[in-house]
This record gives sequence, C-alpha cells and structure tokens, in this order.
Amino acid sequence: MTTTTRGLDPLPPVENVRPGLWSIPVPLPNNSLRYVFVYAFETDRGVYIVDAGWNTEDAYAALESGLATAGYAMTDVCGVIVTHMHPDHYGLAGRIREVSGAWVSLHPADAVLLRDRYDEPEDLLVRVASMLRRFGAPADEIEKLTSSAIPVLQFVKHAQPDVLLEDGERPDVPGWDLKAIWTPGHSPGHLCFWEPRHQLMLSGDHVLPRITPNIPFHPQADENPLGDFLKSLNRMLDYDAAEVLPAHEHRFVGLAQRVEQLTAHHELRFAEVISGIRDGHDTAWEVAARMRWSRSWDSIEGFMRRAAVGEAMAHLLALVHRGVLIETFEGEVARFSLTEQAANSLG
Repeated sequence: MTTTTRGLDPLPPVENVRPGLWSIPVPLPNNSLRYVFVYAFETDRGVYIVDAGWNTEDAYAALESGLATAGYAMTDVCGVIVTHMHPDHYGLAGRIREVSGAWVSLHPADAVLLRDRYDEPEDLLVRVASMLRRFGAPADEIEKLTSSAIPVLQFVKHAQPDVLLEDGERPDVPGWDLKAIWTPGHSPGHLCFWEPRHQLMLSGDHVLPRITPNIPFHPQADENPLGDFLKSLNRMLDYDAAEVLPAHEHRFVGLAQRVEQLTAHHELRFAEVISGIRDGHDTAWEVAARMRWSRSWDSIEGFMRRAAVGEAMAHLLALVHRGVLIETFEGEVARFSLTEQAANSLG
C-alpha cells in the first residue's frame, strides 16, 4: 500500500535495500521535499532506525506501517540514530522513545542547541532579529521573518538525547558496524554514517542526489558554516561507496562525482557573490536578492526567504575567511567589500 500526501504523487514504496536494511519514506507536511527516508536496521534485539520524521499523525502512521512491512512494531525500536536536529529528522524521536523505550542519539554540537531551539526559543528569536539586522534586512522584513520558523515547533517532540555520538564513534547496533562521520555545515552537528559491509553511505542531508542542501548562517551556526560544509564534503572522498542512502529524494551511486558537483556549485555561487559586491551590493540582503534561486527573489517568502539570505551570508563569510572580502559594520549592518589583494587580482 502506498501513502499519499495531499495533491501530490504517491510516496516511494517501503524497500528492502539490502538484507536486513529497509528504507521507509515518511511524509512531510506542506514541504516540497515531500518525505524523509527513515532507514531501519534489523538485529536480534529488535530494530534500530536512522532518523525519525516530523511529529505528525501521518508521519507516525507511515513509519509504523513501514516497520510492519519489515516485520516490526514501533515497540520493537531499540535505538533512534538522528543525523541532525532539524524537525524532519528529529521531530518524532521523543514520541518513539516514549512508546518503545529506545535510546536517542545525536552529535553533541546539535544536542547543546535543542533547548534554545525547541523548548525556550525566546532568546533565539531575539538573536534572529539581530542577525537579520546584520544582514541589512528592511525593518518590515525583520518583523515578518524573525518568527517564520515558529510554526514547525508543533512538529517536534523534544527529547534530549540519551547517547552523544562523536566523530568516528559507532552506535550500538548489534550485527552492524555503523561509523559516525561528523559533517558540519547543514547543521553544526550533522552526522553521516558509513556501513562497511555493503559499502553504503547514509548521507542525511549532507549529500543529496539532485538538490544542494541549504547551508545558512544563523545564530546557532558557527561563524563559517559553508567553509565547514566544504571541508566535510571532502571527507566523503575517503569512502568508496557502492551506493549513497540520503535522507531525501532517492538513493544514488557516484558519491565522489556528486561531491565534485556540489563543490563546483558553490564555487559558481562565490563568483555570483563577488560579482554582486563589485556591482555595489554590499549587504547580505542585497546580494541575496541578486543571486539565482530556483524561483524569483520576489516570489520567495517567509522562512524560505530567511534561509536564502542566510545562505548568501554564509557565502560572504566564507569569502571573508578566504581573504577575498572584508566585513565592516555600519551600526548593526554588516557591509562587505573586496580586499585590496582580491580587487587587484580581479582587475
């Protein structure tokens, strides 16, 4: 039986990807990504899952049905291995733990941010407004965008992790040898997982087959999230993956080629940003409005607009760290200009 989302095509089927390993699509409400893949590992103790989905009734039902296809009930879940803290990956983890007694794992860099993000977001909202002023956003946009992520709070059952997974550590999944690979960028604590028996890379949102993950600057990010992401991409080249199992879209082969494509994409974005700076657009807001997006800037609204300008800022800050740009402040607004060396080299 296929699960459908309102007005959209059926979701992909539950699949037995390898012996003892299943992919289960879990629907996302009002989201163009449509679903997140939960990967279920069979063991002699029960089942362990990578990621969980949003905390909605549809998502819970889809996960429950997918587990049943694999021969398990929700009460058989022993561990929830979360790639990162975003709601479509972490949102259901707390509810699953309540039902099954499973442990929940997360990287420490994401775990430390959970309370501010989901339980007590008031201070974070103040910092978001300050960030938008740093971007050079107009006052009316600051008012609209500051709380644009608040609606997703309803899709998260907050659960502090029981297990903190560091880079290189192996979650306790009997009969499997999963290794955590710390890949910051999309979130400060994003983890991929390497499964050596079948040479599988569970890439979360770090490497997707078609779209590029959003790498924004925001108050909970490090100062150079895009620089972190690009370094993390290079780490993928250490693994000869037979297949990549991402959190969205579809499985694919050719990890090294996809890493090259993503790296090249961001180099093109850097060139776009530099062009905007040379044309006199010196704030993140102005640069974002002149970058190429999947649709026109004027049609991008709400949280997606905030994510876009956050991504523009991430590119600007990465160029500062490369020595190409200088960041100066006019009041609270960050303004960017080419370094003398960069200006001379560009002519």
